[in-house]
Amino acid sequence: MKFKNDNVIRIIVLEDEAFDVKRIENTLRTMNREYKINGVFSDGEDFLEYLRKNKYENDVVIMDYQISGNIFGEELIKKIKEIDPFLQIVIITKMTINTNDVYFANELMKSGACWYGTKYPVDIDNYIYQPTDFILAILNAYERKRLEVEKCRSNKKMEKNVDNILNNNQIIGISEEINKINRLIDKYAKSDANVLITGESGVGKELIALHIHYKSRRRFENYVTVNCAAIPNELIESELFGYTKGSFTGARESKAGLFEQANGGTIFLDEIGEMPIGAQAKLLRVIETGELQKIGREKKYKVDVRIISATNANINKALEEKKIREDLFYRLNVLNIDVKPLRERIEDIPILVEYFLDKFSAEYNVKKPRIEKSAIEYLKSYKWPGNVRQLRNFCQRLLLNEVGVLNYSVVTELLEGRTPENNRLINVDLLKNDILPLKDFETRAKSEYIKFVRSICRSDAEAARKLSIAPPNYHRLCKDLGLK
Repeated sequence: MKFKNDNVIRIIVLEDEAFDVKRIENTLRTMNREYKINGVFSDGEDFLEYLRKNKYENDVVIMDYQISGNIFGEELIKKIKEIDPFLQIVIITKMTINTNDVYFANELMKSGACWYGTKYPVDIDNYIYQPTDFILAILNAYERKRLEVEKCRSNKKMEKNVDNILNNNQIIGISEEINKINRLIDKYAKSDANVLITGESGVGKELIALHIHYKSRRRFENYVTVNCAAIPNELIESELFGYTKGSFTGARESKAGLFEQANGGTIFLDEIGEMPIGAQAKLLRVIETGELQKIGREKKYKVDVRIISATNANINKALEEKKIREDLFYRLNVLNIDVKPLRERIEDIPILVEYFLDKFSAEYNVKKPRIEKSAIEYLKSYKWPGNVRQLRNFCQRLLLNEVGVLNYSVVTELLEGRTPENNRLINVDLLKNDILPLKDFETRAKSEYIKFVRSICRSDAEAARKLSIAPPNYHRLCKDLGLK
């Protein structure tokens, strides 16, 4: 859709009486704005044929409601809008139509007209309707078209951005499990109900949540992700719900909570079972009332947020041990997606390997290795405790070690944590042309190592334990390294 931004209003006159055409032209001449009459038509069908050949070339149609021919009135308005939805329609009628008839006005607006008035003013020989109102209607119609076109362009750009996000975060697989998940995503995206995604760590719960959001009506609004296990207990409420200046020691300025940032959009609460019971109670109130209360502020305010949550915990056990409030669970679990582990959908493994190798070989500018059948068979038989996240990490390590052929021996060495061909922790050959300052290398090494540990752990809490780091320190380290 192109909009000619030259401030010339392009007008079509749809009128079957020459006398009224002349009065329309006289009225338009009083308009202090450049305009052009692209055509005058006395029959609705002739105009529709012209419009099909000249789609989007005009801005405003001045149309006689009772024009002669087989098609007129609301039917003609609807057909015009079907061909060119941006074309603005100004209706003029004879005095036999009651201009105070609300039903008539509503029917015109429903059909697609933007204004209507009578043909006859005080000066019946020269002008249409009250000239000032008529001219204002033309100017407003032109401005309305401009805004509609801009909105359409903006929406197309945002749709393209959404398509790019989904394309860069594809759900890969050919198994019936993946097909079922895609069907549920499409189904749940049509609703605003809360969704709980369950499954082992690394199966792709965050990816599913992202797809639900970006396929929903909220796709142009904020999508906020929260790892409940990575936020220290004493900070969780202030992070989620925000606080006001001076509400506690160190609160030098007010801060919007994550729920406030997600207002109108979606918030993804990962590892919801790790959220403290006190914060769960406050979350329950937000869900039940739709109201948020910042720390240090008595006044509540409304929020409109869809909640998608996820957990790798055994739900029944978590409920028995009171780690998740039962009333909160039912509020979060309106819709459910349970994701099977990778070992139970082995037909997806070869597809995932190909996808990750293609992706990272292009990203790292490394030649993709040749894959032997024995390697694929072993990968399919492997249990994958870290699921897809571990497989992704495996493919990254494979390429970074510049393995030419992926065979059974290489697979077993990599999965056991050994570097093929040697036992060096770092492949120095890859660094020869990329010497980093020691501090930068240390940061990079920490980042890669923490990513690896997370890939084989069920949760961030487990990763912190394996690294012998207290959870608050682990959270700060991940934040400093730019890791989610």
